[in-house]
Order: sequence, then structure tokens, then C-alpha cells
Amino acid sequence: MILTVTLNTALDVTYRVPRLLPHASHRVSDVAERPGGKGLNVARVLAALGHEVTATGFAGGRTGAVVRDLLAAFPGVTDALVPCAGTTRRTVAVVDAASGDTTQFNEPGPLITAPEWSAFLTRYDALLAGAEAVALCGSLPPGVPVGAYAVLVRAARAAGVPVLLDTGGEALRRGVAARPEVIKPNATELAELTGSRDPLPATRDARRRGAHAVVTSLGPGGLLAATPDGTWQAAPPRPLAGNPTGAGDSAVAGLLSALTQGLDWPSRLTRAVALSAATVLAPVAGEFDRGAYEELRLGVRVTDRSAS
Repeated sequence: MILTVTLNTALDVTYRVPRLLPHASHRVSDVAERPGGKGLNVARVLAALGHEVTATGFAGGRTGAVVRDLLAAFPGVTDALVPCAGTTRRTVAVVDAASGDTTQFNEPGPLITAPEWSAFLTRYDALLAGAEAVALCGSLPPGVPVGAYAVLVRAARAAGVPVLLDTGGEALRRGVAARPEVIKPNATELAELTGSRDPLPATRDARRRGAHAVVTSLGPGGLLAATPDGTWQAAPPRPLAGNPTGAGDSAVAGLLSALTQGLDWPSRLTRAVALSAATVLAPVAGEFDRGAYEELRLGVRVTDRSAS
């Protein structure tokens, strides 16, 4: 079983409009609702790949109830979300059909109380006993300690479970010091962590700060990985137009899927890049175009950057 943690779950709402214009009214041509937050997106992709997945985190209020109802419709994902008194947030993605661009609006999360955080830690420790890998994903809702991910990384390490951490800011800074197996920052998060905007030295610097391996998302440029076995860059075979929301979450799912199967790093990166690219072609986050995934996987270019 792979465990995903989404402390700041969301109801993802995707609007599609013919053209997005400021200061104008818009007629929405299509609406989609999905259980969201980075870890829930990861869980859904892993389940579609055939993995057994348990999803934990917080869910509360009417929005949280909708998230749980929607999550129940995805086979292969077990709901282990912890109730909270506050209301789960919504995220709204507006897709401009004319340009293909996406505009994102993210609400703040609910205030998590000390007893709710304590209940989550109890649930997490119990779930670790059956986990082969853990994904810790996304932002922290109000009330959760800024060092929360460091606590969760240490608990997983004590249980002998490899951890992939995907977050940013101070939560990443503290989390990486707890020595997770993998961190997966994007270029902006990496620059905030290291102070450098040059991805290659910054990725290596991030690894020296505690992570066993660092996989940096370069957007359309693919992934750059600094690992104990070497440094590689993996890129999709061609540029792809579509909705990039959730592409990074699919990359996390690909990395975890390949890790649990014992694949080498070039194979892990190939799977992650192909899934990420195939997600751009899907209408909503947490899903991927399976036909495109199979095709793209054959064309991913992996370059050895160890000597660079």
C-alpha cells in the first residue's frame, strides 16, 4: 500500500470558458469537480496505475463531505481522512479554451486545532505500519505547525518507510532537514530553498541539505534529478498544449510507482515525465490520458548530467 498525505485537501472545480477576459462576464461551457489537493491527485493517479493507495489528511464541513463522496468513486483509493471542524477549501481552475492557458484560484484551508492535529498523528502512525512508501504533499492549513512535515518524515523513517516530500517554503526547508528519501520542488520552490536560480547546482545543493535525492520540476522542460546514483535530466519528446494543473502531482505518482517497483533512476524519471505530460492532455488534475502516456513513455529523452 502507498500512503498519500494531503493536510490541505480541496474540492477542485474546473471551469472551461471560450475565452477568459478581465472585467467581463463569462459563460462556462463545462464544469468538473474532483477530490483535490496535491496528495489526493497523486492517490488517484497511483490507483489508475494499479496501485493500492490509502489517502489521509483532513476533511471537514460540506465541502469536505463532497470531497469524500467523490473520492469514494475512485476504485483503489481507501479514504483515511481525519475529520476537522473547519470547512475544506475549494480550488477553482479556469481553462481558457482559446489559448489553452489555465488561471488558478486557491482558497485558504480550514483552521486545524491541536486536538485535530494530534488525532491525525495517531492515524498516520497507524497507517505507516502497512505502507511501502509515503507521499507528503502540498501546503499546510492554518493551525498545523510549520515543522509538520519534518515530524512526519521522521516518523516514516523510524518505521522504515521511504518518503517523498512535495511542498515549498519553510515547510520544505524544515522537512528536507529531516532527510526524506526524495523531495520534488518546482523551480521556484528550489530557488527559495537554495537561493540559486540555476537548476543544476541548486538541485545538487538541495540534496546536500538532507534529501537522499532531489527531483526538480522544470515545467515543459521535464525533470532534473540529483541522486546517489548520478544526475539526469528527462524531457518529454515534444511540447504539449493543455491544462498543466496537476502535472507535478502525476510526476510524484510516477516516481513513487517506480520506486516501489525497484526501478532505476532513468526508468523512474521516464515514467514520471510521461505521466506528467499525459496529464497536461487531460481535462482535470489527477487524471491522465492513458493512450498519450503509453506513447510518450517511448519518446522521453533521459540525458546523463553527472559530468556537468
